[in-house]
Amino acid sequence: MSEIKPVTVHIMGNEYHVSSPEEQVTELEEAARDLDKRMREIKAGGRIVGIERIAVMAALNLAYELRQTDQVDSDTAEKIEGKINKLCQDIDSVLASGAQMELT
Repeated sequence: MSEIKPVTVHIMGNEYHVSSPEEQVTELEEAARDLDKRMREIKAGGRIVGIERIAVMAALNLAYELRQTDQVDSDTAEKIEGKINKLCQDIDSVLASGAQMELT
């Protein structure tokens, strides 16, 4: 089991203390930097005021992007599954014709 390590991240000028498995610290820090960047971009847009609203908009944007990625992955999986099924049918056809040739 991995050791849990305290980590300090900075988002929008605020310091947050969180815990993370040691092997995930780098990814957590990168995620915090990404969130900080997105929140600063939203704030710079000037239409949304208040850190809570900025955080909600950043979270909504990230959730939307994740769903889009999941949809692409789902579409890709369906295409791959279709190709695999077609290959299986082709293999079955070839094997069936080969078995018929052996019988004659």
